[in-house]
Amino acid sequence: MNPYRKFISEFSRLLRDGKNIPMGNEPVPPRPNLPPNAPKALIFSPHPDDEVIIGALPLRLLRDAGMNVVNVAVTQGSNQARQLERWKELTACCHYIGFGLIATREGGLEGINLRDRVEKVSLWKASVARIADILSAEKPRVIFLPHAADWNSTHIGTHHLVVEALLKLGEDFSCYTVETEFWGAMDTPNLMIESSEQDIVDLITALSFHVGEVRRNPYHLRLAAWMMDNVRRGSELVGGQGAPAADFLFATLYRLRQWHHCAFKSVLEKGSVISQSGDVTALFSDESQSGKRQGAQAGTIR
Repeated sequence: MNPYRKFISEFSRLLRDGKNIPMGNEPVPPRPNLPPNAPKALIFSPHPDDEVIIGALPLRLLRDAGMNVVNVAVTQGSNQARQLERWKELTACCHYIGFGLIATREGGLEGINLRDRVEKVSLWKASVARIADILSAEKPRVIFLPHAADWNSTHIGTHHLVVEALLKLGEDFSCYTVETEFWGAMDTPNLMIESSEQDIVDLITALSFHVGEVRRNPYHLRLAAWMMDNVRRGSELVGGQGAPAADFLFATLYRLRQWHHCAFKSVLEKGSVISQSGDVTALFSDESQSGKRQGAQAGTIR
């Protein structure tokens, strides 16, 4: 018998069996005891569930770098009948994974897309002002936001919303920016972050707390496969065309830059590939605020 038949049948069996795993009822894992002045990383998530779908690096910043990771729930979905339930699911998810949680307003922001940005100007400006207030109050070292071509209209809208809020804060505000992908792959990621098996277990478990969504579409069971494909893409998109494949299974791709003087600035000389034992802290160190990162992180697989 063709040995690849068994290989594929095992994948199929795992996905079938995964549908029977209970969702959203695992005990909370241990989490770091952070000091009150721990640097902050804000995740601007377009929908409840995005915070853990792209959560590989935020989780490592929490566990490995001692950052206070906070999810900003930009919207609570477009289905108003589900918004309260989705907020409860999101709260349970963030509690499980160890992320803080900020609501933009009751029910979340509305009209976060390019059409309403043009057609409902006053509503859009109020949303920009709310995000600017959060940025000003939280003073994050790092922010996560979708890249500008992440296909989904709310993901694209969230990118522009956060960028306009950054502009509103003026030239004195600076932070690192990490653009994320899910619906639309980036052409130019510059950072590939490996996740350990334990981190993947915890991210999938956290995602399962969004019970109403994953019951409709069990995408939590496909998260590991997506992260495996990221290794294929990232090995060359980040490591360089023709580069050897990274010797690990699970990764997430990002684009790391800095927001400085009201514009995005490069901080990596070339793509950086960070293994699960690599140092994510150095990517966001105070010493690298004023110049491009060089040395061990740039273009290496560690």
